Amino acid sequence: MLHTLSVPIIQAPMAGGVSTPALAAAVSEAGGLGFLAGGYKTAEEMRKEIAALRALTDQPFGVNVFVPGEDDADEKAVRRYKEVLEEEAKRLGVSLGEPKWDDDDWEAKLTVLYEEKVPVVSFTFGCPSSKIISKLQDNGSFVIVTVTSKTEAQIAAGQGADALCVQGPEAGGHRATFRNDETADENVSLLVLLQQIREAVDLPLIAAGGIMHGRNIAAVLAAGACAAQLGTAFLRCPESGASPLHKNALIDPQFQATAVTRAFTGRPARGLVNRFLTEYDAFAPAAYPHTHHMTKPLRSVAAKANDPQMMSLWAGQGHRLARNMPAQELVRELMKEMEEAVQGLIRK
Repeated sequence: MLHTLSVPIIQAPMAGGVSTPALAAAVSEAGGLGFLAGGYKTAEEMRKEIAALRALTDQPFGVNVFVPGEDDADEKAVRRYKEVLEEEAKRLGVSLGEPKWDDDDWEAKLTVLYEEKVPVVSFTFGCPSSKIISKLQDNGSFVIVTVTSKTEAQIAAGQGADALCVQGPEAGGHRATFRNDETADENVSLLVLLQQIREAVDLPLIAAGGIMHGRNIAAVLAAGACAAQLGTAFLRCPESGASPLHKNALIDPQFQATAVTRAFTGRPARGLVNRFLTEYDAFAPAAYPHTHHMTKPLRSVAAKANDPQMMSLWAGQGHRLARNMPAQELVRELMKEMEEAVQGLIRK
């Protein structure tokens, strides 16, 4: 499947409304692979987005879903964090959300994927069973599992995944670690991680994390990847569903750095360093999706008030290189840059 792409560029599935059908369709029409993000949506909402995407393109596309974790959050730690956030909620005039576990409509989403015969299905936060993967494959889907370590890669390969999306720590948004604990996120750069996994498993690899320019694509292909997955690079495209505030923050001088935090959702995620991240990161427990539900009203009211200091502004380390141009134009520009980088190496 990946080798049939005319362009080795995959648009990352970015949950929260960023990965719109228009964005995915534009990338697929340009020869790459566009993705919808099923996370935080109901199964029927996901089905409607698939229909909307198919109305825009007849090219292959992907849908990503979250693998539910165990309901093993430390309830005392969650209560302590809620107490810390109460003053902030009072200041903003909202009530905190109920910290609860859910499976993100897992079984219903699997049913949609089976029924819709989605060309490419990817998973984040874990690896589904070999039974689920086999059923998807028998149904015609190409299955990708997102991994952040050699161990996770070996697990996914053992369960029968067709390919792996190798996510380096440079990536924006949630870290795709299978385990949500303090030791799960080894800080190994993308290029090194690609080499480690390349030696451990014999599967096609997709490189993700900090890829913003054609030179970066050339580098990961040389390191053994068959395609590059870009998320932050597409955030400022007009087809992106990111809010204008989020798009502007990527190049705003007041946001100079990114950091990985659990403050917003209870899972490690890389975003722009703002007041909320700075003040509350140290208090946030490893409790997902409990913390996500609890802080959602805070983030929503901040967005309505145009206050970027309280929002989860997910972004990768290369965020300041994000370009404001149509997605198809960006894909063409990235390919031109990649080819120039390769030619430059040949001339040397």
